[in-house]
Amino acid sequence: MDDITIRRMVLADVESVHRIEAATFPRPWTERDFEREMTSNPCARYLVAESGGEIIAFAGIWVILDESHITNIAVAEPWRGKGVGRRITGDLLQYAANLGARYATLEVRKSNLTARKLYASLGFETVGVRARYYEDNGEDGLIMVLQDMPEAQEDFEEPETVRE
Repeated sequence: MDDITIRRMVLADVESVHRIEAATFPRPWTERDFEREMTSNPCARYLVAESGGEIIAFAGIWVILDESHITNIAVAEPWRGKGVGRRITGDLLQYAANLGARYATLEVRKSNLTARKLYASLGFETVGVRARYYEDNGEDGLIMVLQDMPEAQEDFEEPETVRE
């Protein structure tokens, strides 16, 4: 895991991110969806995990004032089960906390036991069900919430940071 770098996603990463997305989800976002998130959604932030110059995972979140919502997380198949998902999710939560989020929410397929176990191990709790949430097969989505976010890093800064 020492050779893995987590960094903010840039437009040049979209093709690689989309490839992971398409291999992971039955109804993947398009490349254009990711481009719009990065260029037109001021609430959106995305991270990528990179090893040897190759993108091996990505994670996205929307941060609105003190709340955050994880949009998607995916790890390339050869890297699954090696702690990459845990690491990028933890970094994503730290990023959201640095931006002022006090809690995080997400939806996860009821059948996705691997993801549910990961989220629970990070402190997420199931608080509800969105009946027939997933359009591809009508599966229920579980609503999970993390109330105990990491402490914000005082020295955090990004290009969008406003100083008065």
